[in-house]
Amino acid sequence: MAHGDITHIDIPVSDSGRAQAFYSALFGWQIAAPPGFEDYPMWQAPNQISGGGLAPRGDGFTQPRSYVEVDSIEDTLVAVAANGGSVLMGKSPISDTSWWATFEDPDGNVIGLYEGSTEVDRS
Repeated sequence: MAHGDITHIDIPVSDSGRAQAFYSALFGWQIAAPPGFEDYPMWQAPNQISGGGLAPRGDGFTQPRSYVEVDSIEDTLVAVAANGGSVLMGKSPISDTSWWATFEDPDGNVIGLYEGSTEVDRS
């Protein structure tokens, strides 16, 4: 996986422009509203496979929680703070080769970060 890769997820937002600026700056996502879906901008991760939408808050959308692969949790948490988000939990180990953290974006959505390897050492 590459920095910014994630599975599809809807992220409820109250200010679409602010959300687009935040996620573009943080992960380098390409965000655009497809024709016919002007109120539902879609984001595309760097792998060109993963993506999702910035859904208007309400209409039954619930709090998302997904995990984003990053090259460096430390660098990403600095970018979170610089772009108006807040760190909820700093870098914590999962194993000897992987870590996780969580942050809250400017709309109050909780997102997880993942750094490391999921490969198992079988030696």
